[in-house]
Amino acid sequence: MITVQFFTFSPLSENTYLLYNDAGHAIIIDPGCYFKEEKEKLQNYIVTKQLQVIQLINTHCHLDHVFGNKWVSENYGLELFLHPNEEIVLSFAPESGRMWGIPFENYDGKLHFLQEHDVVTLGEDELKVLLAPGHSPGSICFYCEKQKFVIGGDVLFKESIGRTDLPGGKHETLLESIREQLFILPDDVTVYPGHGLPTTIGHEKKYNPFLNMFA
Repeated sequence: MITVQFFTFSPLSENTYLLYNDAGHAIIIDPGCYFKEEKEKLQNYIVTKQLQVIQLINTHCHLDHVFGNKWVSENYGLELFLHPNEEIVLSFAPESGRMWGIPFENYDGKLHFLQEHDVVTLGEDELKVLLAPGHSPGSICFYCEKQKFVIGGDVLFKESIGRTDLPGGKHETLLESIREQLFILPDDVTVYPGHGLPTTIGHEKKYNPFLNMFA
């Protein structure tokens, strides 16, 4: 069974996800820890729970989701997994940081590419990779069918959707991704977003003002 723990980090209030199983193996998704205190908070949790971090993944590579990539990589000896269409976004992230006045050191190690329909395993548990571009060209979500949750990145929020005015974003593509990848999931699936509180597929079908035409 997977436990989903999230931390809200950085000046951009990004949700960093730590997924771990009963054997103590863990995956970090979108480490947004920017300040020293945030890195210590994540590390202390991992130590307290006696977890072994075995994988580092990005749903997409906008700066707030990659602040902690380098630190996680170096601290836990990991290489980065992402969709190939996000490589260019990752390379531009430090320039975005300078533009926003929040500079950081980017991850510069080996990249491993995840494709649609790939499966990320955590012991006996599985996370299916869903390709959901629109907010970013290679945005991916991770769906755990057995426990009915999805780690959604910045695709779908509680009563909102991801912005599409950044380079590589496209509004119609995002709506199509939500309709064809997320709204086909059961209504009781929990969505853990990249910002804000969790929601459910059913709630968003009913109350999301950007998406009620799909219900």
